[in-house]
Amino acid sequence: MANVAFLGLGVMGYPMAGHLKKGGHEVTVYNRTTEKAERWASEHGGDHEPTPREAAAGKEFVFCCVGNDEDLRAVTTGPDGAFGGMESGATFIDNTTASAEVARELGDAAAEAGFDFLDAPVSGGQAGAENGALTVMVGGRQDVFDRAKPIIDCYAKMVGLMGDTGAGQLTKMVNQTCIAGLVQGLAEGIHFAKAAGLDVEQVISVISKGAAQSWQMENRWKTMDADHYDHGFAVNWMRKDLSIVLDEARRNGARMPVTALVDQFYADVQKMGGGRYDTSSLLARLERG
Repeated sequence: MANVAFLGLGVMGYPMAGHLKKGGHEVTVYNRTTEKAERWASEHGGDHEPTPREAAAGKEFVFCCVGNDEDLRAVTTGPDGAFGGMESGATFIDNTTASAEVARELGDAAAEAGFDFLDAPVSGGQAGAENGALTVMVGGRQDVFDRAKPIIDCYAKMVGLMGDTGAGQLTKMVNQTCIAGLVQGLAEGIHFAKAAGLDVEQVISVISKGAAQSWQMENRWKTMDADHYDHGFAVNWMRKDLSIVLDEARRNGARMPVTALVDQFYADVQKMGGGRYDTSSLLARLERG
């Protein structure tokens, strides 16, 4: 069993760190809000430290799941950052959804310091994290991936190496692009069904068995039909993710007209006061906006 650290105990990181502990690993946590780290340590029987550097010191694997690029830099290369405490031969595994640019930047910094780095963003939302059933998209070297995969498996149902450093983040961008389009299509479909006087439940029961089927349809149509959005993956987070997608598209020349449009639809939801709504709230925009 490995001696690991986990940095960031948000709605994703808190249960992910718990699954590492349940997997038999020794886990030390760090969180910007100390009270949450203390609560996690009390609940799971692990340790906590006041800085990322102290949490990472002497650990074989250091996991991280924070908010964005700047948060990630702060806990890695910032004052008292984890990179200052890591030893040669250790591995830093970043589960944050961030830019490919920062992944490559941190990968280079890790290599210079003598330890390994994997960018490993996740998909599956809070429920996936709590159930230990996340999909993990990894960028990095094959040998580092092979060494880390049995540990990552503690909170994952699918783990794939997508290419060199940054490829995990690029794959997550594809994931978010596909979700955005699917949710908008589902929102319009349900909106149309209601306007046409159809029974939404009956419609979904039929079309979900054909080519229109998707995870979003299976898991969100009921709450959408009930106008209930106080759950799931927040619009604010999705807009952050889509901004990363669109920035990367400007760099690589990819044309993303639908993604850009749906991003603006989510901006409309934010203006409605729905920044914390689930991403399926695109239907609320059609019905209330």
